[in-house]
Amino acid sequence: MSTEVSPESRPGLLRSSAVVGTMTMLSRVLGLVRDVILAAVIGASANADAFFIAFKIPNFLRRLFAEGAFAQAFVPVLAECRENGGQAAVRGLIDRVAGVLGGVLFLLTAVTLLAAPLVAGIFAPGYIAQPEKFALTADLIRITFPYLMLISLTGMCGAILNSYGRFAVPAFTPVLLNISLIGAALLAAPYFSEPAFALAWGVLFAGLIQLLFQMPFLYRLDLVPRPRWEPRHPGVRQVMTLMIPALFGVSVSQLNLLFDTVLASFLPTGSVSWLYYSDRLTELPLGVFAIAVATVIMPTLAAHKSAARDEDYSKTLDWAVRSVLLVGVPASLALLLLAEPILISLFHYGALSERDIAMSALSLRAYSLGLCAFMLIKVLAPGFYARQDMVTPVRIGIRAMVANMVMNVIFVVPLMFYFGVGHVGLALATSLSAFLNAGLLWKGLLQIGVYHFDPRWRRYLTRLVFASLCMSLALFYTTPDQASWLIWRWDQRALSILALCGLGLTVYILALWIAGARLSELRAPSVTGSKVRSETDSST
Repeated sequence: MSTEVSPESRPGLLRSSAVVGTMTMLSRVLGLVRDVILAAVIGASANADAFFIAFKIPNFLRRLFAEGAFAQAFVPVLAECRENGGQAAVRGLIDRVAGVLGGVLFLLTAVTLLAAPLVAGIFAPGYIAQPEKFALTADLIRITFPYLMLISLTGMCGAILNSYGRFAVPAFTPVLLNISLIGAALLAAPYFSEPAFALAWGVLFAGLIQLLFQMPFLYRLDLVPRPRWEPRHPGVRQVMTLMIPALFGVSVSQLNLLFDTVLASFLPTGSVSWLYYSDRLTELPLGVFAIAVATVIMPTLAAHKSAARDEDYSKTLDWAVRSVLLVGVPASLALLLLAEPILISLFHYGALSERDIAMSALSLRAYSLGLCAFMLIKVLAPGFYARQDMVTPVRIGIRAMVANMVMNVIFVVPLMFYFGVGHVGLALATSLSAFLNAGLLWKGLLQIGVYHFDPRWRRYLTRLVFASLCMSLALFYTTPDQASWLIWRWDQRALSILALCGLGLTVYILALWIAGARLSELRAPSVTGSKVRSETDSST
């Protein structure tokens, strides 16, 4: 039931971020378990490359239709509808948006199933010269692609729950994908002549259970979507109007990924898999913290904008930036220093060879260079989207996309021909273009005056640099050589990597404390101004 409550009674940003971060941490840990099992079952073989392409395609489009352009357009419209209309208006908007989104995705899925070889040719043209690998990729796409419709509707349901302060449920939902794939690899794969097919069916099953899982929580809010096809509904048209420029904005990063995938398909067998395993490790801090913070601040920023609380808007953005850097900087340095130990401890079993580890470590280091930029983009972009400004991020994204494509060619060709590590060029170009994107977003927010630096930034940076340097030195001098990691058993590896991570975290926190940092400084800014419309969250 809707009630009028003061802003202070709402779950705080730090608390909500912790809830999302905890659930996301559970998902990421299970994701690592999943990837460990996948590495043992399919390794970095040609069939593994085929599965990762088939899995990447619906995820590629999911970022457009789910948490990407759609969510960025839908959340501000939903917030405005809640502010100015009643529960009936909200239900009407949700029903019609669900109908239009679901209808479009159903049509897209049907076309793709009929034209799977064409889709495979677009995303992996390098496989055309390898008929068996190409045919397998097309067959796997037919199984995995319906996941797009299911996960996009799941993303819509998650956006609704987030807008009503139910952050835990959408954050937990990805856990079900990992459980499904782990089950498919361990239980179903032995019954298939090609294990990749079991994994593909696991992806499809995961989409179904993720969607169904959120329904009871929407039912409690009386907001279970009842799809209605009505594209001319004012709310739907407003979402579509905002979504079109946002679609181009999100498409920029996805086009970069598409271009990376196309180039990787021409590189030696294993390149797609090496990039996948290394990218998954950078996704851990990105998903656990940056996406958690971005998820929480989006509805908060939208509420600040609707109520014209400009000072709170700026303080919320500044808190988000400082928070992600506090995690991103040490995480980036740790991945640089511990690339081989982490990869060996997690993946060097079964089908994944020592050469695969070495190649994955190179791309992991290249990705880790851009980790802070990836995290900043997640929290800076909502600064525009919450203001319903979808055009500025598009312009910035296009510049970053062009830079990325140019750098791809500049880095990949010489690294491939002279060193045989063309995949590292793809990762390096992605990292550098991310810095360009983040820098331009930051500059844009400063120029339009909605973001201002907190006076404490100089002190904050001094502490951050000092603590990161102390942590790096501690890891550098205590990490065993690579030969030891290769000969150790899995339990020795696990204990050693946990000990190193624990040491690094302890030194980092201790150094911050010595430099004067205190836990109270992590608190999100309090909300000023009049009361705002909210929902009590008994589920968190």
